[in-house]
Amino acid sequence: SCPCGKRLRAVYDRRRRRWRHLDLGRYRLWLVYDIRRVNCPDCGVRTEELPWARPGARHTRDFEDMVLWLAQRTDRTSVSTLMRCAWETVTSIINRGVAELLDRRRLTTLYRIGVDEICYRHPHKYLTIIGDHDTSTVIDVQPGRSEESLATFYEQQPDSTLETIQAVSMDASKAFRAATRTHLPDVIICFDPFHIMQWVNRALDRVFADAAAGPNKVTMTSAQWRQTRWALRTGENKLKDDKRQLVNQIARANRRVGRAWTLKEQLRDLYRFEHEPGVARQLLKAWITAAKRSRIPSFTELGKRLQEHFEAVIAAVELGISNALIEGINAKIRLINARGYGHHSARTLTSMIYLCLGGLHPQLPTRT
Repeated sequence: SCPCGKRLRAVYDRRRRRWRHLDLGRYRLWLVYDIRRVNCPDCGVRTEELPWARPGARHTRDFEDMVLWLAQRTDRTSVSTLMRCAWETVTSIINRGVAELLDRRRLTTLYRIGVDEICYRHPHKYLTIIGDHDTSTVIDVQPGRSEESLATFYEQQPDSTLETIQAVSMDASKAFRAATRTHLPDVIICFDPFHIMQWVNRALDRVFADAAAGPNKVTMTSAQWRQTRWALRTGENKLKDDKRQLVNQIARANRRVGRAWTLKEQLRDLYRFEHEPGVARQLLKAWITAAKRSRIPSFTELGKRLQEHFEAVIAAVELGISNALIEGINAKIRLINARGYGHHSARTLTSMIYLCLGGLHPQLPTRT
């Protein structure tokens, strides 16, 4: 039959071809067949489709499915050793299998997505990762981390897909914000709470540094300074008694540090606890006002910054969305990259990301 689906009796020509099959014990097994080319009135001369092999493959489906199943769980060198094939062959099988198994329907029901970048190779080789909050899978990977990287993903989607997207979580990247605002002007942008708390901790560190080196320097040993710094960064509910004493000591000795730590904990509580509709907005507005009136330069600056991005910050609280899913995916991508001792090309790593994190489930030949 022709790849278009038509069944034809006339054969254009034949050519003998062989396919590597699963080993029979310690013996390699090959499947030999005189493959036919057919003269289709619609497509022209085309090679017939075969049930035991993918188009263009020189290995049977069973062999390739075994390779895909193993590649999800170990590095390609181990797979090539076990299957007794070339390392490059494993890469080709992964690329071909992902192209077949990756379901385009994964993009038709997008409601809440997350965006983040990851460095996969130094110096400065990045990928933009787009994940689905509802399925916890990677839905797209684009090279780079610029505005064009995310814009390419949006431009590849039909209007029907873009219309269903309700919220996009991200860090405070200007590039991702610009691409999202251009292609999805009505979508809700949510700033990741983890990155917001990073801003707060940096502001707190500046206050702490002033207390450690200013004219009114607090007297402590070097070890106590290090311990106090980490105690200030730790959430109040996680402090042990000895660490709490350090926080109380520095807060009594330097009122600015105590005030900054209180502001940090108040904003942290905004994310920790559930709030009635509208209450979270009031709390964030009150926090911004308190930060701007604190007379602490780093927190005054932070208050203005949060006021500028108020809607993106409060949206994460009201919708309960963070970039934790994407950060978790990035951690797994780093593991995949380390497992393969690095990847020379973005395409190779992208195929591995789809295979391991794209919701693909290659079946073992024994279970089909």
